[in-house]
Amino acid sequence: MAKKTIKDLQVEGKTVLVRVDFNVPMKDGKITDENRIQASLETIKYLIDHQAKLVLFSHLGKVKTEEDKAKNDLKPVAERLSQILGKEVVFSSVTRGQELEDKVKSLKAGDVLLVQNTRYEDLDGKKESGNDPELGKYWASLGDVFVNDAFGTAHRAHASNVGIASHLESAVGFLMEKEVKFLGDAVDQPVRPFVAILGGAKVSDKIKVIENLLDKADKVIIGGGMAFTFLKAQGKEIGQSLLEEDRIELAKRLLEQAGDKLILPVDTTVADAFSNEANIKVVSIDDIPANWQGLDCGPKTVELFADVLKDAKTVVWNGPMGVFEMPNFAKGTIGVCQAIADLEDATTIVGGGDSAAAVAQLGYEDKFSHISTGGGASLTYLEGVDLPGVVSIDDK
Repeated sequence: MAKKTIKDLQVEGKTVLVRVDFNVPMKDGKITDENRIQASLETIKYLIDHQAKLVLFSHLGKVKTEEDKAKNDLKPVAERLSQILGKEVVFSSVTRGQELEDKVKSLKAGDVLLVQNTRYEDLDGKKESGNDPELGKYWASLGDVFVNDAFGTAHRAHASNVGIASHLESAVGFLMEKEVKFLGDAVDQPVRPFVAILGGAKVSDKIKVIENLLDKADKVIIGGGMAFTFLKAQGKEIGQSLLEEDRIELAKRLLEQAGDKLILPVDTTVADAFSNEANIKVVSIDDIPANWQGLDCGPKTVELFADVLKDAKTVVWNGPMGVFEMPNFAKGTIGVCQAIADLEDATTIVGGGDSAAAVAQLGYEDKFSHISTGGGASLTYLEGVDLPGVVSIDDK
């Protein structure tokens, strides 16, 4: 890639500031999913092995109140990282000041320090998430070089990524390098046929993604709640299904622009209430009852989508095909997941968020070429928009 990578840096004996993404789900002070910690280990272990002194920065949740502070304390993450690495991870309970500075100064080669949640700095104004220049400069003063390995925050300009990078020699870590390579190659240099699958609730969340991928992909499959706005734009009756009335004209324009590139559902699983216990049936998209709502793709749609996918060499999937958290409306997402997993000799990428959660829930992680750790960042990348967290890194 055109940006410096971790291997371009001389790190031995240096204090290396590393932006990681430890924004892990927690319940009662316990981590419930440590995938993001695991994803950072290659970079952390490389720096330990190369005798760097590591200072790790991460946010956790949003911090607007004292209650948020207590709930989003990173200390349990430091403790878990210590267990994983088999060595002490020093923890600074503050994000600036003497305690932090003393702990950084006392680090020896191969030591690791985790700084308290960077968003503690947002409690009295958006210093972290607003990329406060003074804060970025202060954090940068603690180290010699900077490595950004937090793809999950790369679409935001924060003090702990863009702010630090503007003051130090900087590079991307292994995870960030992998994310940018997979998504970048898929969108900009795909092996064809290239099929994009977009799901989720709202067209408005993915307008720019649809527009960008219609230019780049051979086929764009639309599923999930957002499909009903397109079906309505085709003049179909959609009952009580999710509809963005103010996006109907946009959907008409996209349908005209796309021609046969855009693939929509042909049947749907409808329910008489938004509930897993509701009455359900499968109907053609031409026969949705007036008081029912479509909550999943039907079996013929799964067959259609699988048929479109069967020759694909590059697949990018972002967003579930239905309300997959309810078992009765998970079949569409499972079917699409299976169809992608069955592809041979194809590069298959899941773009974070709910679709990545679905893949994990279904146990298909090892069937995909790449599962993105950043839902919002991958979506921004698929829009064709530059990511500030990547742009701010030094060029080779």
